[in-house]
Amino acid sequence: MTESQTKKDFINLMWVILSAVLHATSLVTFSMAAHLYPGGYTGICRILVDFLRDYFGLIVPFAAPYVALNAITLVFVFTKIGKRFSILSLIHIILVSVFTLFFKPLPLDVNDPLLMAVFGGIMNGFAISLALTHNASSGGTDFIAIYVSSIYKKPIWNYVMLGNAVVLAAAGMLYGWETALYSIILQFCSTQIINRMHKRYSMETLMIVTSCPEEVEQAMLHCVRHGITEIHARGAYKHGDNTVLYSVINSYQSADVIRAIIKADSHAFINILETRRVIGNYYQKPLD
Repeated sequence: MTESQTKKDFINLMWVILSAVLHATSLVTFSMAAHLYPGGYTGICRILVDFLRDYFGLIVPFAAPYVALNAITLVFVFTKIGKRFSILSLIHIILVSVFTLFFKPLPLDVNDPLLMAVFGGIMNGFAISLALTHNASSGGTDFIAIYVSSIYKKPIWNYVMLGNAVVLAAAGMLYGWETALYSIILQFCSTQIINRMHKRYSMETLMIVTSCPEEVEQAMLHCVRHGITEIHARGAYKHGDNTVLYSVINSYQSADVIRAIIKADSHAFINILETRRVIGNYYQKPLD
């Protein structure tokens, strides 16, 4: 392992720890305190723990089913996705489980369930996005979403939201539909934050007009492994010869690529377009 990789792993680990702190804080302060249920494995485990307590008088800590359920999924995806990703995700899951045992709700003095749902969802989504951005996940349906996204090369978080509706429907049948409806708001806010922040499976099309195509191409290829198409063009105003470079890249790579392009040609004209889907030979960097 190189020194740069060790440094990268350490930085990712620090962000994962922060993500776990925020995730656990969101759970105990908003979800558990307001009796709201997030989607995915977290929601399933919350419902299971509350169901056993309220209907059978059994006290089971949230950490027990949360770790067990995620461990089963992790065994399945360990060989399908990156090893570092799996290990960091496991650390995140264990930390969240431990933190929920000891953390106390923040003293917000808020009794409005709508506010609790909205801000709980935002904090939950932000925490999960931090983990996803730094080569980890919060486990559960995140594993499934990332695995399927890597196959179809597009984000499926909105489809995960539909699956979470089943979990929230169970919460509604057990604890009332008002609880379920507020929980849907929490989950919707969380999903939208993840969609905005997690760019790994989002794509952008770059169209670059440049008079230094070779320098720009080398700068781009130093950052990414995506193909570049040259189109020879002539400007209508100055009638000068230029080259249009066409390439599709991952959105999370965009900032690095643009900096490299500007460094290679400070006069380059760059048009950035949102790309919904690519069909054909497209390189998707695997998870570490």
